Amino acid sequence: MLLEVRDLKVNYGVIEAVKGVSFSVGEGEIVTLVGANGAGKTSILRAISGLADVRRGQVLYGAADEVNLVGMPPHDIVKQGISHVPEGRLIFAPLTVRENLLLGAYTRNDKENFEADLDGVFSVFPRLKERVNQVGGTLSGGEQQMLAVGRAMMSRCHLLLLDEPSMGLAPIIVEEVFSTIVKLKEMGTPILLVEQNANMALSVADRGYVLETGNIVLSGNASDLAQMDEVRASYLGK
Repeated sequence: MLLEVRDLKVNYGVIEAVKGVSFSVGEGEIVTLVGANGAGKTSILRAISGLADVRRGQVLYGAADEVNLVGMPPHDIVKQGISHVPEGRLIFAPLTVRENLLLGAYTRNDKENFEADLDGVFSVFPRLKERVNQVGGTLSGGEQQMLAVGRAMMSRCHLLLLDEPSMGLAPIIVEEVFSTIVKLKEMGTPILLVEQNANMALSVADRGYVLETGNIVLSGNASDLAQMDEVRASYLGK
């Protein structure tokens, strides 16, 4: 497995946000964590990327030489090949599209390859090339989401963490964003996807885990989860 989370527990003060979850992400997979607000999904991503304190458990990364990421600073986790696109996108609003993208490569020393990698981002997101000199804060919500993903791509990540990529977007833009997620998988990037829109998430994922109040209550192939009565009733509106 590329990523293996074992018995992960995350607290915020006395509040248990994540209560001992275990799951994995394999090479070439899209794995989704679905659940309602407050289920612990974002806390799990923050723990993996070093942004939340882990009370207990292991986050093992690397298909060959496993490294435990717990306790590692966030910038070193990026250097390991993990990029996190946070909820709300958090682009640098005063900077141009180009400047935002170049900041995604801040841990790299091979500046001679930056232009080629920018071209790779623009091949996935042609709209960003059209707006390369536009200030990030003036982009639409969908364009800002593209920019946030493109910024992560500039780190040459081997695992992409996506937190609520559909949040606040119009339905037609949501479809475009999820088409891009599939394209990234086809390009060889494994993805751990956190998403409240369970219908869309399960439609693109290989496997899924359903969280409730910090616990995994269901897991399996995404297509199987989408057919389960309890998932359909609670998360798919069916």
